[in-house]
Amino acid sequence: MPLKFRGLKQLPSIFLWFLGILLVSGIIFGLPLVKSLEVPTLKKAEITAVLSDANVIYLGEQHNRHSDREKQLEIIQSLYQRNPQLAIGLEMFQRPFQSYLDAYIAGEITEAELRKKTEFDQRWGFNWDSYATIFRFAQAHQIPLLALNTPSEVTRKVARQGLESLNAEDKRFIPPITEIRVDNLPYRELVEAVYQQHAHGGHGNSDGFERFFTAQVLWDETMAETIVDYHRANPKDQIVVITGAFHMIYDHGIPSRVERRLSSKNLQQYSILLSGHDDYAAEDSQLPADYFYGNQP
Repeated sequence: MPLKFRGLKQLPSIFLWFLGILLVSGIIFGLPLVKSLEVPTLKKAEITAVLSDANVIYLGEQHNRHSDREKQLEIIQSLYQRNPQLAIGLEMFQRPFQSYLDAYIAGEITEAELRKKTEFDQRWGFNWDSYATIFRFAQAHQIPLLALNTPSEVTRKVARQGLESLNAEDKRFIPPITEIRVDNLPYRELVEAVYQQHAHGGHGNSDGFERFFTAQVLWDETMAETIVDYHRANPKDQIVVITGAFHMIYDHGIPSRVERRLSSKNLQQYSILLSGHDDYAAEDSQLPADYFYGNQP
């Protein structure tokens, strides 16, 4: 059975508003626009040919855009037609609730029960019906669904008090503390630019940012560890990861942390932006993603 957490209403409200901007929304504000370097467009007819060798495929979404879910389903369907050895990793489900995803795929619980038992509306909050078409396709074709994310209680505790505040119970569903790497300077600068823009009228304090950045990285590291664990157990499966774009752009978030854990020259990862590709600057000539999915024939 999943770990019994305290209800979300019992949690202090500090940082909740700002965590919602970045850790939940998936929407990036205030990044400069650069058009001199453009992300190549991936067309529908090219999906299977271009992505056939991928171990992990990241589909970076804006959580409030239903059209992104339509594109995700289209890509998943195309990949499945070529290779049914597929798994779908989901940022919107937290690791303690994996057993309910398994039960749903096995037909042991209904869609309504899945929504209730995973506390989707409280812990994620975006439109269920928008995501449900992907879940239904997975159930119909027995595609594993992976709960990737850190429990909300742990993320918020880190944002308030830092990693040193976590107890043994908190650490059950996250990687070892030594694997929470916050030394990626470009990623830090990217997150800090957003943080300073929105925290305390542009005057966020350094301690607050350090805790916030650590909480952001904790999400990335937890999702990366979940992906790696599944890949090691099922090396022939392609893993399609549905996550907010911020967790994959420039490979800073999840992709680099998957690569670090596997350290395999044979690992092939692709990142795909589904919308808003003009909102991301090139970073030291590095494109924010491998492709933009144009949803074209």
